[in-house]
Amino acid sequence: MLAIRLPNEIEDRLNNLASKTGRTKTFYAREAILKYLDEMEDRYLAIDRLEKSGKRWTLDEMEQDIDMDR
Repeated sequence: MLAIRLPNEIEDRLNNLASKTGRTKTFYAREAILKYLDEMEDRYLAIDRLEKSGKRWTLDEMEQDIDMDR
């Protein structure tokens, strides 16, 4: 369970959206969190991989390993 406090402006916008669409505020809050989580997970995974040393491949090297004519 998660409870959050939102600034009045955001709360009003969320209320208006829910009212106009017939969806709940919870629906839109969940959708926004899921979208943000996907983006943040991708971002932090990329940063983590860049910070760790390891083999890096160029696009040319990767294309040599696969048959691009299929």
